[in-house]
Amino acid sequence: MSNEQLKEKVLKLISHHKNGVLSTVENNKPHSRYMTFYNDHFTLFTPTKLNQEKIEEIENNNAVSVLLGYEGNGLSDEYVEISGVAELNKSQDLKTKFWEESFKQWFEGPDDPNYVFIQIQPKIIRLLNTQGVPSEELVL
Repeated sequence: MSNEQLKEKVLKLISHHKNGVLSTVENNKPHSRYMTFYNDHFTLFTPTKLNQEKIEEIENNNAVSVLLGYEGNGLSDEYVEISGVAELNKSQDLKTKFWEESFKQWFEGPDDPNYVFIQIQPKIIRLLNTQGVPSEELVL
């Protein structure tokens, strides 16, 4: 598959799968948890509370990994494995853009100062389980 085709396929996959796994580094060991992801092109955003341990983990080591796309329907589910760097993003525009009513169980509203995003800039994206085709790698 050409690089452009790979980019299109990866963008389609990350745009259609909001739930995935975020892994950070805690005491030199992986620490994984399920998160909700939004994207702007290849950049990912995941909402969180400002006082969560994942924020401190990212401040100590900003290398992260994200898994998106697997639906649990079988061995042929396509998914992406994203290696990137993360940083805190407190942009009000971002908070308003991605606000969902379901967030009210954690936040007072889109203006809540405790409502922030982890922004992930991918460096390498691997597309896996493409029906017998070896995994493909997109370097950004």
